[in-house]
Amino acid sequence: MPAGHTDVGSMASSATMSPSISFHLDALDIAVVVIYFIVVMAVGIWSSCRANRSSVRGYFLAGRSMSWWPIGSSLMSSNVGSGLFIGLAGTGAAGGIAVGGFEWNATWVLLALGWIFVPVYISAGVVTMPEYLAKRFGGQRIRLCMSVLSLVLYILTKISTDIFSGALFIQVSLGWDLYLSTGILLAITAVYTVAGGLTAVMYTDALQTVVMVAGAFALMFIAFAEVGWYEGLLSRYPSAVPNVTVANTTCHWTRSDAFHLLRDPISGDIPWPGLLFGLTVLSTWVWCTDQVIVQRTLSAKSLSHAKGGCILGGYLKVLPMFFIVMPGMISRALFPNEVGCVDPAVCQSVCGTAVGCSNIAYPKLVVELMPMGLRGLMLAVMLAALMSSLTSIFNSSSTLFTLDLYNRARPRATEKELMVVGRLFILAMVCVSLAWIPVIQKASSGRLFDYIQSVTSCLAPPITAVFMMAIFWPRVNEQGAFWGLLTGLIVGAVRMVLEFIYTVPSCGHEDLRPPLIAKVHYLYFALILLVLTCLVITAVSLATLPIPEAHVRMQLTCELTFNSLSISCTLAMCFLLLGHLTFFATTFKKKLQNNIIKAIYVSTGKTLCKCSGMHDEALQSITSK
Repeated sequence: MPAGHTDVGSMASSATMSPSISFHLDALDIAVVVIYFIVVMAVGIWSSCRANRSSVRGYFLAGRSMSWWPIGSSLMSSNVGSGLFIGLAGTGAAGGIAVGGFEWNATWVLLALGWIFVPVYISAGVVTMPEYLAKRFGGQRIRLCMSVLSLVLYILTKISTDIFSGALFIQVSLGWDLYLSTGILLAITAVYTVAGGLTAVMYTDALQTVVMVAGAFALMFIAFAEVGWYEGLLSRYPSAVPNVTVANTTCHWTRSDAFHLLRDPISGDIPWPGLLFGLTVLSTWVWCTDQVIVQRTLSAKSLSHAKGGCILGGYLKVLPMFFIVMPGMISRALFPNEVGCVDPAVCQSVCGTAVGCSNIAYPKLVVELMPMGLRGLMLAVMLAALMSSLTSIFNSSSTLFTLDLYNRARPRATEKELMVVGRLFILAMVCVSLAWIPVIQKASSGRLFDYIQSVTSCLAPPITAVFMMAIFWPRVNEQGAFWGLLTGLIVGAVRMVLEFIYTVPSCGHEDLRPPLIAKVHYLYFALILLVLTCLVITAVSLATLPIPEAHVRMQLTCELTFNSLSISCTLAMCFLLLGHLTFFATTFKKKLQNNIIKAIYVSTGKTLCKCSGMHDEALQSITSK
């Protein structure tokens, strides 16, 4: 799940929002929302009827029949939930464009998914990520550990972020009770997820991606026109200071490097080494090893379609910088007294919490700028973001529980029994999600997004290390992977507990956190934790016997292919890499820029190949099963 790190969960501490930031929906707005629900339900029912739901692979992997465009759309919508709209816009309002780098980092990691990780997973013939580890290492304890850890991460991070942020947006816009709005959304989401499996999820995701992008772009153009386009944003954002400030502090000032993507490695709120390297550790977990994302690519009808979906997803992830982050900054420029408030009393009156109101940046734009009809569209956008993300999580969680936990406990269970259990587990996840809301309201002193980041940076790097070592070094064995994972999780859990105990001080208060928390940025810690886990994996693996040869036959081979889709995917990959390289390299010396571009050109100019352990015939045999 893409991410940020400032006070993105500020609104979480209160379920009651000020009437001053709510608006009344007109008949046209209500009609737009109703039509949206009808269309989504129609698409869900249609895809459920045409889906192959009679087998486990048909239900959980859409029969391996998906084309590249629903895969790419589902990759985007599965990651961009309602929490990302509120979180990225709020962080952009507070700190500038650097948080957009979290989205852009995903583009090259998605390329790694399509060209490195997915071929290995397809070669192994797996449905879940823990299943791959079991086949790779030959043991079951690491499979069980990874399944439980993934479900815990989903509950603590993905589900909590999307449900609470989406429900909060609905509460602000409609004035509905928080639990009522959440219950209705979860019920509708669960209906077509339970009924249609992954096919229904991916087709509705494709529709919701169109709605999200269209609505977000509409708001972006309206907001830019209001602020005076980009030149107006450059001039008005630095002076967006609230009228009421806290004495003897600088909290009310915007950052001097707000328009810098790569920031100081020591004093920067998002240091550039952490953005380029530490964030890649977290992104690799999200995009290359997380069941929610990988399950979409495994449903592809061929490897070329899986690659095409990754390319489309990569291009779509370029967009949030422009239609989420920058609108958040515009909101700060237009409404500094509300979005940029720092005085606790003022913030309490504006958004119901004393720690800051940057999270209302996106809802504030919708309330103040959108005309009749388009306000309903933006509410539909937030509903689309919430529901698409939840359907993905529910389906993937059901897959993990059914195939990696329940099927291990009942190895003789029939396919019909497994599908029934999978559907029942989705309903159980709905109940757990509702019960978790009071915990989220009080989590980490109202800083929900900081809470999400602390959990991710502490628990994700060991998972990334295990998968990277498993794929790139055949000598790694089960003992090394298990003890490396366990060591990394223990170290990460220690920091996570310390972060919960020593929270970030509010404006005007002294920072009393220990140096490990205050001085070591969480992106740096993610990189350190990855290296530590890899060292433990290496040491234990070399000190113990290697695993049998049968478990390390899933190696990458390179077979030249020149079909049109494969060539198009490779060319698109080159353009995407070179585009990002050009942007980042301009911040360094010209000589370094030229050398890197030349190296990338030479290396990518010879990669018209399928890096997989299977020929087309073998891939088609899996597709037909």
